[in-house]
Amino acid sequence: MKNILISLCLLFSLSVYSSDKNSENIKKKIKDVKNKSSKNYIPKNGDIIFQTLKSTLSLAIQKATKSKYSHVGVIYIKNNKPFVYEAIGPVKFTPLKEWINKGEGKKFVVKRILNAKKILTKEAIKKLMKIGSKFKGKEYDSQFKWSDDKIYCSELVWKMYKQAFNIEIGKLEKVDDFDFSDPIVKKEVKKRFGNSIPKNETAISPKSMFYSDKLITVYNNY
Repeated sequence: MKNILISLCLLFSLSVYSSDKNSENIKKKIKDVKNKSSKNYIPKNGDIIFQTLKSTLSLAIQKATKSKYSHVGVIYIKNNKPFVYEAIGPVKFTPLKEWINKGEGKKFVVKRILNAKKILTKEAIKKLMKIGSKFKGKEYDSQFKWSDDKIYCSELVWKMYKQAFNIEIGKLEKVDDFDFSDPIVKKEVKKRFGNSIPKNETAISPKSMFYSDKLITVYNNY
């Protein structure tokens, strides 16, 4: 009986070890696939890329819009190198690697317009970037107004696609649609608007664009 019990214990231990080993192998395979996915992502002109920045304003945007994403830009290939065209100060081109590095945890999501092969031809990309070029160098709009005098990240991307192709990526919102109840949001709002919030101002958030039914996800490492 004693030998039988010892044998059963050994079998159980081997089974647990095997299960743990299999679990580790599965985790490794998942990790490998994820790493391969990262290496296999090929940036395409017109891709729309989302991330979370590391700033108080970013956190306020996340809380006000109830989204993990606070920043967005458009990918453009120049001299065979990928850049992100973004509004984050003056509107500018930022090397993709540098753009990824400044995000929280270097995480990002890339989305692509439906029927991209058909819509985003070489001529179409030229048109998209020509539209975008009129915003180059414009200051960041910290008050999130809908005029073209200054511009913020999601506004830049939305207007580029709208004006180039008459495609609306994300549903337009009003400032009043956002949640101002969180103390962090209240502090940022007070700093930028004082006691007069432009509640009827047209707006577009990274969240609204992210969940647009006109986009498909082509990469996500969150």
